[in-house]
Amino acid sequence: VEKYRPQALSELVSHRDILSTVQRFISEDRLPHLLLYGPPGTGKTSTILACARQLYREREFGSMVLELNASDDRGIDIVRGPILSFASTRTIFKKGFKLVILDEADAMTQDAQNALRRVIEKFTENTRFCLICNYLSKIIPALQSRCTRFRFGPLTPELMVPRLQHVIQEEGVDVTEDGMKALVTLSSGDMRRALNILQSTSMAFGKVTEENVYTCTGHPLKSDIANILDWMLNQDFSTAYRKTMELKTLKGLALQDILTEIHLFVHRGGHRVQLQLTPKGPNTPWALTECLLLSTVDFPPSIRIQLLIKLADIEYRLAAGTSEKIQLSSLIAAFQVTRDLVVAEA
Repeated sequence: VEKYRPQALSELVSHRDILSTVQRFISEDRLPHLLLYGPPGTGKTSTILACARQLYREREFGSMVLELNASDDRGIDIVRGPILSFASTRTIFKKGFKLVILDEADAMTQDAQNALRRVIEKFTENTRFCLICNYLSKIIPALQSRCTRFRFGPLTPELMVPRLQHVIQEEGVDVTEDGMKALVTLSSGDMRRALNILQSTSMAFGKVTEENVYTCTGHPLKSDIANILDWMLNQDFSTAYRKTMELKTLKGLALQDILTEIHLFVHRGGHRVQLQLTPKGPNTPWALTECLLLSTVDFPPSIRIQLLIKLADIEYRLAAGTSEKIQLSSLIAAFQVTRDLVVAEA
């Protein structure tokens, strides 16, 4: 991750509009105080470090840039002490401004943020502040209004793939096409996470395929989820429970992950799931009626709404730290009830 961190503004792959604006600020020598926010791994720290490299030469870096992270102490004393003294001193021989980078600024206490707003205002002439955070709501409004805000959204697959391919080429990693898709899907717009998964999978398995990526991250495979759905809709309760439990134990799956994936299926599935809709006779089991599901597990809207409410309840209870076994039974029960409702309607 550090080896391939972009060094210059031109190397950054995303957020072209933000970069061109920042570039213009720098070239016109009118850089304001910045507030960069957005999810992790989207290039916030890389952007400001690339700016700093463009503004200052290597040997000036130490005297002109003060970078403090959440891991450093940044209480009110530090704001009133080192930050204040750094911001208030001028450089004798060099015109221009100093740069204070406060990474993970949302971890700063309210008091420290309040102390910071006077410092920012007082020393604007010779110091620029750049705050970086994940959650804008944790930065006090007084600081937000003193900075120019830029939101770094999650990266799109079109931007991530070329960069990943560059790293793969440089490192000589063997990656299949479905492996690449899995990387992009699991990282959900976080470049750092994508590179970490790529590295750990290639170290563990040598070849990066979809299955290896899912196994390495401990994420349930699509086929496993399809099986679980199939069992819940087609088997009787105890068989479905037993088989799902065996699969969970064998693959070490967390119910939380299974639930999330199943939720996606119910919303917009895309696998062949068999629904038993037609009873052959009074005592005989259901005949299999196959539904080819291109978009969803085909439940009528009213029934799907009920099912989604049940899934939401189970997720809430899991978050509260309940027994996975009981919640799994509840999940299967919800699907079996849904199935019976579908059958009754049919």
